[in-house]
Amino acid sequence: MKYSDAQKEATARYNKKAYDRIDLIVKKGQRQVLKDFAASQGKSLNRFILDAVEAEMNRIKETE
Repeated sequence: MKYSDAQKEATARYNKKAYDRIDLIVKKGQRQVLKDFAASQGKSLNRFILDAVEAEMNRIKETE
């Protein structure tokens, strides 16, 4: 089944309502390196980054 324009718009509206966005800027080629590494860990790039940030926050909290 084809993904209609109405479905795309509905998904975009939901995402805007349900999620915050953070743009991450990396050097050319680094995105693919990160994406490949995340995949080797069985994760999406988004999940990999979120897990890394959460782990660092927990590490910092433990040292305070």
